[in-house]
Amino acid sequence: MPVTVLVAYGTTNGSTAQIAETVAEVMSKEGLTAEALPAGSVEDVTRYDAVVVGGGLYAGRWHRDARRFVRRNRRELAVRPLWFFSSGPLDASATEKDIPPVQGVRRAMTRLDARGHVTFGGCLQEGAKGRIAKMIVRNGKGGDFRDFPAIEAWAARVAGELIEERAKN
Repeated sequence: MPVTVLVAYGTTNGSTAQIAETVAEVMSKEGLTAEALPAGSVEDVTRYDAVVVGGGLYAGRWHRDARRFVRRNRRELAVRPLWFFSSGPLDASATEKDIPPVQGVRRAMTRLDARGHVTFGGCLQEGAKGRIAKMIVRNGKGGDFRDFPAIEAWAARVAGELIEERAKN
C-alpha cells in the first residue's frame, strides 16, 4: 500500500502553492500518493501517513494559514513524519546558503519533532496582492527566485526517506 502524503500550504499570491504542487508531483512520481492542498481547506490529516507543510514568509513570519494549520492539527502532526518548507527570500540567498527557519517555525519543529525544514526562494511579480507586495514590485525588488530543480531534489529526498521507512516496516 503506498504512503499517503499531504502537502499543505499557506500562500497569498500563489508562489508557495506552486512549490507545494511541485513537491506533491515529485512524490507521486516516486511512487507515493501525494496531494497539495491549501492549509485552510484541510479538515482531517488522519488519513495521511506523512505531512509536509509550507508557508510563504511575510515580514519574518510564516503565512497565517500555515501557522493555523500546524496549531489546529498539532496532535496528529506530532505522530506522523513531518517536514516544513518556507518560501520567501526575493534574492538568490536561498540557493547560495541554507536559510534556517524563522523563530515560529523553529518552535513548531521542536514541539512536533519535525524531520526537517528548507527555505526556498520566493516569487513576487506584477499583480501581487497587498500594499507592501505592490510596493516591492514597483520598486524593482520583485522577481521569481524559486529554484525548481532544488525543490524537486528536496521532494525526492523526503519521498526516499518515506519509502525506505515503509520498506523497513
